[in-house]
Amino acid sequence: MTVASHVYFSRRVAPLLVLGFASGLPIALTGGTLQAWATVEQVSLEQIGFLTLVGSAYTLKFLWAPLMDRYVPPILGRRRGWMLVTQLLLAITIMAMGMLSPKSALLPLALLAVMVAFLSATQDIVFDAYSTDVLRRDERGAGVAIKVLGYRLAMVVSGGLALILADQWLGWGPMYVLMGVLMLLCSAATLWAPEPEQPASAPRSLGVAVVEPFREFFSRRGAYTVLTLIVLYKLGDAFAGALSTTFLIRGAGFDPTEVGTVNKVLGLLATIVGALAGGSLMARWGLYRSLMAFGILQAISNLGYWVIAVSPKSLWLMATAIGVENLCGGLGTASFVALLMALCQQRFSATQFALLSALSAVGRIYLAGPLTPPLVHWLGWPGFFLLTVAIALPGLVLLWRQRRVIDALESPA
Repeated sequence: MTVASHVYFSRRVAPLLVLGFASGLPIALTGGTLQAWATVEQVSLEQIGFLTLVGSAYTLKFLWAPLMDRYVPPILGRRRGWMLVTQLLLAITIMAMGMLSPKSALLPLALLAVMVAFLSATQDIVFDAYSTDVLRRDERGAGVAIKVLGYRLAMVVSGGLALILADQWLGWGPMYVLMGVLMLLCSAATLWAPEPEQPASAPRSLGVAVVEPFREFFSRRGAYTVLTLIVLYKLGDAFAGALSTTFLIRGAGFDPTEVGTVNKVLGLLATIVGALAGGSLMARWGLYRSLMAFGILQAISNLGYWVIAVSPKSLWLMATAIGVENLCGGLGTASFVALLMALCQQRFSATQFALLSALSAVGRIYLAGPLTPPLVHWLGWPGFFLLTVAIALPGLVLLWRQRRVIDALESPA
């Protein structure tokens, strides 16, 4: 076994698989799975549309992240204590959802779903902070990969598998109870997970916890340049993926079953393989070299969509292009999240990671989403996908210019 692969069995890395599973489990239960349940129960389309607001907590979690930095539960320390509290409360509230029905008690069920989303977003805050605090520099890539693996497996369990269990075996209510039991079992990993080797003290006041993470970050030399890099690094990837499903169905002529099968099965596997491979390579290559290599591969992989756009319809071609694109995206995600971890100061890792991860979504939400449709109308699909490769280049140039800053992040403190 190589040193690079052995890192996955580290005492600090291995528990992140189950903790990542706990992080991903509630998402679908308050999103697609809940909507499916409401649809089966003949809830009106307007009311189902209202349920989409349930997940707002995930986009607003940076607002209460300072509380997780400031206050320490009486057991298991600042990070594991909050993880245990949120996991136990999640288990209870998810099981409580199974006691209701969207047909007869939609409002109470929706309120419970809001509570699940809030607790889940809070668990994400502390889990990201814990990962940032506990992993050594050479373990960050592997830690991110294991988190991605656990998270994606949970999405399969609470998404696709949950629908099958509800429809064919258990019914909707008992299925939600089972998901709550799974969350309860995941809390054992929190008890097993180690404390950070050098735990930082909590901020002395809530005011410090709110203000100091910003002051500390923006007092660093080149802080605004680093923030720009965070927005730009995966921007080409974001543009290519913004309307990829629409392109494959409407532009390339594949049917939804073909697209769904390839995206859900092959895409999921390729992303997991990419993240795991990225974690292993990062242990040998270091952060900057990995970011550059994986960023280049991310950009080049967008050409797969261009090949689909200019070639005769071929399921094998589509599967190959999607597989390569997701593989390279998984590589890029491993190094990118490791960069976010490296940028956080341990005292404020909950707040700083929440803010940096929110900033990383700016390109996908506010640039790629609105701008992709007019660009496609203007350039056509082939021209648009060539443009996404060019969109990735500024991030790579900025990354090269910041190579000394990124290398310094891995230097001993």
